[in-house]
Parts: sequence; structure tokens; C-alpha cells
Amino acid sequence: MALKGNSADGRTRSSVQIFIVVGLCCFFYILGAWQRSGFGKGDSIAQEITKHGADCNIIPSLNFETHHGGQVDSLDDESEKPKVFKPCHPRYVDYTPCQDQGRAMTFPRENMIYRERHCPPEEEKLHCLIPAPNGYVTPFPWPKSRDYVPYANAPYKALTVEKAIQNWIQYEGNVFRFPGGGTQFPQGADKYIDQLASVIPITNGTVRTALDTGCGVASWGAYLWSRNVIAMSFAPRDSHEAQVQFALERGVPAVIGVLGTIKMPYPSRAFDMAHCSRCLIPWGANDGMYLKEVDRVLRPGAYWVLSGPPINWKNNYKAWQRPKEDLQQEQENIEEIAKQLCWEKKYEKGEIAIWQKRINDEACHGKRDDSQTNFCKASELDDVWYKKMDACIAAYPDASSSDEVAGGKLKPFPERLYAVPPRISGGSVPGVSVETYQEDNNKWKKHVNAYKRINRFLDTGRYRNIMDMNAGLGGFAAAIESPKLWTMNVVPTIAEKNTLGVIYERGLIGIYHDWCEGFSTYPRTYDLIHAHGVFSLYDKDGKCNLEDILLEMDRILRPEGAVIFRDEVDVLIKVQKIIEVMRWDAKMVDHEDGPLVPEKILVAVKQYWTVGGNSTSSQ
Repeated sequence: MALKGNSADGRTRSSVQIFIVVGLCCFFYILGAWQRSGFGKGDSIAQEITKHGADCNIIPSLNFETHHGGQVDSLDDESEKPKVFKPCHPRYVDYTPCQDQGRAMTFPRENMIYRERHCPPEEEKLHCLIPAPNGYVTPFPWPKSRDYVPYANAPYKALTVEKAIQNWIQYEGNVFRFPGGGTQFPQGADKYIDQLASVIPITNGTVRTALDTGCGVASWGAYLWSRNVIAMSFAPRDSHEAQVQFALERGVPAVIGVLGTIKMPYPSRAFDMAHCSRCLIPWGANDGMYLKEVDRVLRPGAYWVLSGPPINWKNNYKAWQRPKEDLQQEQENIEEIAKQLCWEKKYEKGEIAIWQKRINDEACHGKRDDSQTNFCKASELDDVWYKKMDACIAAYPDASSSDEVAGGKLKPFPERLYAVPPRISGGSVPGVSVETYQEDNNKWKKHVNAYKRINRFLDTGRYRNIMDMNAGLGGFAAAIESPKLWTMNVVPTIAEKNTLGVIYERGLIGIYHDWCEGFSTYPRTYDLIHAHGVFSLYDKDGKCNLEDILLEMDRILRPEGAVIFRDEVDVLIKVQKIIEVMRWDAKMVDHEDGPLVPEKILVAVKQYWTVGGNSTSSQ
């Protein structure tokens, strides 16, 4: 509420501002005590506050009272009030709109079409709030979460039976334990990664971004984290219930996805390494289409790891219960496609084979017959959203010599986080110069410092899984980068500039997405969501309404998770009106440069509530 009047009123206004600042600070303190308990409930609030004291600093540079007129009148207008959102039926507790099992079964089985994204039409969208399961608790903090997941959060035991002898997952009372094993690494992911590291420079920052196809519960990505490698893992939503859900509960980046007929939602030349550990993808099928798609997203000089069938088929065909002739043909097909792609085999031992993509096209001369090669159109390499996969080969960017890395050589991580990305220095992102890139970095360092004064838990480890819904050049993720957390950088398909390749060159990860549709993840998989300019972007585009986007944010946000909106004040007023009936608590904050800046910050926290009515809501 904006206060107006004489000097006495001004003093009252000042007091109200201080009260609100202290109030929100204490709100986050209490919330932190709540969340540090690890059980998502408020039974330890009094104990925590008594123990530590509510030492809430007043922040004079941030004003939690908005400086614009009309907000109170608009909120009091009955005709303008949004509808109340009721909880969805409990059967939707793990609802994934675009990978719904019932809808999936109506699509063809060939080439995994039925496991691709199939989003509901407008008339079938749910306009309700997805409930958390009864007994839901706050996940354990990293690194404990790597090894333990509360049973109540994903109560599915199928994998503990189906993968019992493979050391994937074990059920122990009220938690699942993840020993770090896998089908191809029963002795543990660490030892398996050690074997890869004897060939691949995993430990010196050269390899930073990785892709894990058919990831299972993502133990490979989980154990790469200690080596400063961040893996984008994906697996379909299939009969092995909750693979991707388990991965995200563990605090490992993952999405629901499959190699079928549609291109992967990543830019070309994104990953330093790709991995398949018995992922059951028919790499030699469809003229090598899947392997060629992996090649598209691999940087020049990157590595591809294949472990399991058909590697070492001569010794394993009986154990795999596969005809040796089929396995032999399968490996021969892979070898032939790798030759077309101009990959060099670096290693084969036991059931592991490693290839390296050459650094430029000059290195390919004499290695393949270019007259017989079907090259992709350069304009289509990053045009991937719902675009059909093609059995074409992504051409290298031009290189002036045989030892030049096509597309530009990257600095080792973490130096590459703020080094100028080759896509920018080379001018391939229209309108973004080296100077504007550096200005953007400085701007986001300033913004994140302001966020940390508002929410003191931003860099404490409380928020592990973070999403930036409109990532731009990745400045937000770079400014908060820490071993305690990771950020899923989303570049909307309607964004003015395609910047996802820049984000990967910085050593960050991300994905293309259209926010008019459901995100490829389970409910309750993100601790913190950052939304900068998202609602202005979609409000201007008019493709979908703000309500649908906010309901999707609610679906993927954990109970007691936080959201930071940064947008024009008029847009945030619309947003605030909707979230006030979504069981979220929210406060509007002035821009860190003062009340005259039209861009504001809206900070929100999702209340804790579950199936059966257990709630922190006062409504």
C-alpha cells in the first residue's frame, strides 16, 4: 500500500517500510529454520529461533513498499480478482503434463514416439494446484542428498527390486539409499569415472559439460560433480518409475527425455562429453540418426563414451542373451557411423569404448568420403524445438589451420565462466558484443548481491536445484555459481536472441523451452526459480496467459521453495494478484537502484501443504 501525506505521514511511511523490511527478513529467517530441519514442517521453528535469535538486519537500500499508484484499487476490484485455484485430485501428485502416461499410450511405439513430448490441448489443461504427497519432506542438503532420498517424496520401490543386484538403489526404512552403482559400474560410479579419466581430461577443467543419455537415476552425473563436471542427464518416463524424479531429488540436473524422432533441446557444439551406459539406444539404427544427433551437440574435440552392449560382444553375448551375429553387426554399424562423423577411437577395454570428435574439418580429410556425406543445413543446427531429427552430419565451423579448434577453443573451467565466449567474440549472436556481454555480467553480479540481501539463504546450500526461466547470457547463473547448487538455464523458444550456445560455452547447462507448455520434469523438483522478464515476454507475445505459466511454476516448485520475479511493475501487479490465491506468500521490492526504476522485484515463497490438508496456509 502506498502511503501519502505530510511529514508525519512520511515518518509513518518510513516506519512501515522498516517494519516490512524487518518482517520479510524475519520471514526468511523463520523459513530457513523451517527448512533447515530437513522435514519440511514447522515443528522446530520455536527451537531454532530461541537457539539462534532472529537477528534480522534492516536493509535501507531496499524498499519493500512499492512506489506506484493503483495497486490497492485494482486488488479491491471484485471483477479483477482471479479465481481461486483448488488442489488437484491426489492422483495427479506426480503429474507431468507433456509426458502423461495415459496420453503417451495413444501414440505409435516405433522410434519411441510415444515417449516424446505430447502436451495436452488447451481444453485438457489442469487449472488446479498439484499437491505434494502426504508426508512430503524437505530433501536432505547436498552432498547427503546424493546418497539419500526421503521415501515419502518418491514412494516407488520398483527400481529397488528390478535393479537390486546392480547397486542402483536400496530401500532402508524411511529413505532410499543410492550406493553409486549402475548396470555397468556395480563397483561404483567413482571407480568407473576413474577409468574414463585415464583417457579423458576430466579433472583439469577441460571437460566441464556432459550429456548422459538414458541416465537411470543419474549416479554418473552425481559422482562427476566432485570433479567439477556438470552433467545434463535424461531418461524417459517409463516402467522403471521415477528415474528422473530420483535424480532431481538427489540434487542432480536431469530432465525427462528420449532420443526418438525429435531433436534434443540443446544447441550445437554444447557438450564436452557425452555418455551412454547401457542406455538401450539403437545407435546403429536409422542410418545412424541418433549418433549423428549426439555429434551435433558435441563440441569439436569432445568425447563420446559407450559402455555395455555391443562393446566386447565376443565375450559377453551369452551373458547378454543376444545372438553374437546381431551384436557384431551392431558394433560394426557404430564403427562405420563414427568413421562418417570423423571420430577417432581412443580406447576400448572391457565393455567401455571411447571416441573423440576431431577438432575441425581439416583433420577429417582422408578420413571420410565427403562426396557421400549428407551435411545438415547450417541454419538448422540450433533450430530444434519440435523439429524432426535428420540423418545428416553437422558441419564444423570454418577453421584457418589444422590445429585450430573449430568454433573457438574454450578456457578450462572455472576460467571459462567469465571469459568471453567464442560465439560472442566471433559475432555469431547478433546484437551482443564483448562490451555488452561484460556489462551484462556486471549487472547480474549487482542483481544477485541484492537478492542475497533479500533472501539470506540464497547461497547457503538451502537451494540446490535452481532454474532461470529466461536465462539470457547466463549472467544470473554465473553470479550464483557454487559447488552447493546448479542452475537450469532456460532459453524460451520465443526469446529475441538464441543465447543457449553462449551459456554452454561458459561451462553452464541449459535447455530450450516454450513456457506455454509443461516443462519436462516431475512436480516439486526445483528449490528456487528465477523469472526475469518472462511475463513481459509472454504477455507481449500473447501466445498463452500468465495463469498457465504460474501454475506450471507451482507444479515444479518444491513446497517452501522460493521464486524471484524481476519485471516491469505493471506486469508484476498482474502476477501478484494471481499468486495470492495460489498458496504463495509474496512481497514487492523496489529495484536496488531505487523506487524510480520501473523494474521491480517480487519475492514469493510457496507454502507447505500436502494431500490430506497439512498446510502452513492461513487461508
